[in-house]
Amino acid sequence: MISCFYWHFIEAPKNIFQAWRNLFYFSLNYFSLKVLFKTLFSPWKKFAYSYGKGFSFGKYFEVFTFNLMSRSIGAIIRLLVIMTGLIYSFFVFLSGLLFLLVWISMPFWLLFIFFYGIKLI
Repeated sequence: MISCFYWHFIEAPKNIFQAWRNLFYFSLNYFSLKVLFKTLFSPWKKFAYSYGKGFSFGKYFEVFTFNLMSRSIGAIIRLLVIMTGLIYSFFVFLSGLLFLLVWISMPFWLLFIFFYGIKLI
C-alpha cells in the first residue's frame, strides 16, 4: 500500500514533470524562438540587393527600398511565428500544470466520491 502512494505522489509526478519539460522545450525548439529572435530583422529568405560600385541616387534608393521591404516582411513573419510559438508554449505550460494538479488530486477526489456515494445510499 505504501509503495502505491510512493509511486502516485513521488515517482509519477517526476515522470509527468519530465514529460512536461520535454514537451515545453520541444515547443520552444520546434518554433526556433531563439533563432527567430536573433534574426528578427534579417531579410526575408535572404533576399537583398547589394549597392554595387559607384553612386547613383536612383539605384541607391531602389536597393535601399527593396532591402527595407525585405527586412520588414521578414520581421513581420518572424514576429507572427514568435507569437504563435509563445502562445503554443504557454498552452503547453498550462496544460502540463493542469495535468499535474489533476494527477495529484485524483486520490482525494476518489475518496470524496466514495464517501459521497455512501452518503447517498
